[in-house]
Amino acid sequence: MNRLVYELDAPPPGLVERIQFAVALENLDVEVARWERAGSFAGVRGGSPGTITFTVDNLTLMVNFTSTGARHRIDGWLVPAGEHTVEVRVAEHASSTTKADDGGRFVLSDVPAGTTQIVVHLVNSRGEPGRTVVTPTIML
Repeated sequence: MNRLVYELDAPPPGLVERIQFAVALENLDVEVARWERAGSFAGVRGGSPGTITFTVDNLTLMVNFTSTGARHRIDGWLVPAGEHTVEVRVAEHASSTTKADDGGRFVLSDVPAGTTQIVVHLVNSRGEPGRTVVTPTIML
């Protein structure tokens, strides 16, 4: 019976790898942001510029994705602003890290395509490490 179900309704290719990628943060104390406007994601999948807004408690993260061939440029803004560390994780690639400026703006100009998560390591008003926020996975 199990074989029949697998043959008729097999899991999508790469599902196991995507789950393993998402669960890799399980040992961190993270908050998961939620989509603010899920409909804006469609532009990213189509390769056109796309903007997504994520929110969690008192943090808003807005990111704009622009395809540059096989890579992507990510422009982002954090509210409230601060010099927070932003990490972009892409499955099967090394993480890219940058620091937002005091206005909350950050740019990563050479991000590979693939299953992606953005991790924001917040700092408090004294510049000390604070909480960590992660976005749901997206496909670039």
